[in-house]
Amino acid sequence: MQLSKHHALGNDFLVLLDAQCRWSVDGATARALCDRRRGVGADGLLRASAGTDGADVDMTLWNADGGLAEMSGNGIRCLGQAIARAGGTAELDLVVRTAGGPRRLHVGAGPTPGTAWVEVDMGAADKGPAGSAPASAPVLEAATVDMGNPHLVLLVDDPAAVDLAALGPACQGEFEDGINVEVVAPRPGRTDALDLRVWERGAGLTQACGTGACAAAYAAHGWGLVGARVRVSMPGGELDVALGDDGVSLAGPAVHVADVEVPVLPLPGVGGAAWS
Repeated sequence: MQLSKHHALGNDFLVLLDAQCRWSVDGATARALCDRRRGVGADGLLRASAGTDGADVDMTLWNADGGLAEMSGNGIRCLGQAIARAGGTAELDLVVRTAGGPRRLHVGAGPTPGTAWVEVDMGAADKGPAGSAPASAPVLEAATVDMGNPHLVLLVDDPAAVDLAALGPACQGEFEDGINVEVVAPRPGRTDALDLRVWERGAGLTQACGTGACAAAYAAHGWGLVGARVRVSMPGGELDVALGDDGVSLAGPAVHVADVEVPVLPLPGVGGAAWS
């Protein structure tokens, strides 16, 4: 099985280009491959297969715990870079079908070798029911946002001071399928910058989250804290988010880390993996 490993601001993914779905891949496969001590190690596994319903590519995403996820803004940028590299091009436009809906990508050359700059039409953000956090949490405002996957955005004074490793799991009780949890604060005196930390269902604390950045910008805009163009800073780096009448756009880097061959997979699977 041929894979490539990529990261987007430290949020890392394994990408399998498997146009004809020749490999038998499931949650157990994802857990084995994403295990950082016994496998290759990643926050998630992405499979690109031949597009359906007018898309160029279908994307399937498993979190590191083996659970399926609807969408990842960082993951889809890594997927776009992997497909561009496989085609021998630095520039590529794609429509990717995800479980959260179709997404349009533009892949361009990044500032350094092995890096791409990827812009994604993330679709519409939808405000969900009022969110809440444990009473002991230092939360000023709460909102749920659907970015094709669910987010609980919590406004706090200082994201770095929050025990997010404990708060993320504590917020899961009222959400049957789980929810991604963000703690966010605007930069003092600015309406174009947010500081953000993310706990992702199925992965835990991550260095960055693309859909989380979009959800946080959307919620903060609704609270009157930021304008329509926002730079979101996370432990892994920065993403640019633009809020418009026709939806949310996301732009940021994707980095190719390595190509990986898994010669013996401890799970059923036959054939080869190739983008063809």
